[in-house]
Amino acid sequence: MTTTQCDTLGNSAYPYEENEYDLVIIGAGPAGMTASIYAIRANMRVLLLDKLSPGGQVINTLEVQNYPGAGIINGAELAIQMFEQTQALGVPFEYATATQILENNGKKQIVCEEGQTFQARAVIIATGTNPRRLGVPGEEKFAGDSIHWCAICDGSQYRCKTVAMIGGGNSAVEESLYLAGIADHLSLITLFDLTADPAACDKLRALPNVTIYECHEILEFIGTNGLEAIRARCTKSGEEITVRTEGAFEYIGLEPKAEAFKNLGILNEHGYIEADSWMETRAGGIFGAGDINSKNLRQIVTACSDGALAAQAAARYIEMMK
Repeated sequence: MTTTQCDTLGNSAYPYEENEYDLVIIGAGPAGMTASIYAIRANMRVLLLDKLSPGGQVINTLEVQNYPGAGIINGAELAIQMFEQTQALGVPFEYATATQILENNGKKQIVCEEGQTFQARAVIIATGTNPRRLGVPGEEKFAGDSIHWCAICDGSQYRCKTVAMIGGGNSAVEESLYLAGIADHLSLITLFDLTADPAACDKLRALPNVTIYECHEILEFIGTNGLEAIRARCTKSGEEITVRTEGAFEYIGLEPKAEAFKNLGILNEHGYIEADSWMETRAGGIFGAGDINSKNLRQIVTACSDGALAAQAAARYIEMMK
């Protein structure tokens, strides 16, 4: 079956086969949804894919306080508003899990786990990351409520309260310095020694409202209606401790969701997409956007910026193909 759509890039009708698009966007977080908005406003035939509900990691955030214009908003509510805007503009959305991107006669073929196959002239990968989790009792119960993975996003709700940081690398120590300036007391618990920059570690150790527990393994998160304490064990002595806290932040690493794209040659040694300032990768017609990219700051606002840039770059790429 063939359909036509007015293509404003060339202002002429272009024949499309079934399941064929100008642009397929894989991942419906803030980056992917923003890209879809810019793409459809450019009159591209676009498809937005995600294996889960739209929103990405945003839906796991209790409060977002740093997205301009939104004030203080629940993460899931913000995600819904973003998705509703894509639907008001007519962006098609499919629940699908991309497992591979292949070249097919100069076009991209997106193969999905559910059996669907889509064709596109360009693809934006915006699949994001998953924060590594400890997998201990109580973690799932308090995830997104009292346990968080973004201090900049959720730290302000612990002003004048007790909070715990789990992890000892650069991100954990830097975010601990931020949280210590907000919270009444911060406990840092790490499985090993502090491995962050020595100057940052010294600065953290010098703060009067910070207690550091090195070489401690997290055993359990404890609480009834909210997080009340963390049970941990010293890996050297075997002694167990209970650290009282009202909230916890886990900074034990991120896992980029890029397994399906290893064959494209666009990932760095850590599994993130390497893209230039226009979100273009080494593979022609493949763009990266949002947290899946190798970048310095992973926030909703930077993801949206990536999505807008990627859509504009994809539009230029598609125009050159014609």
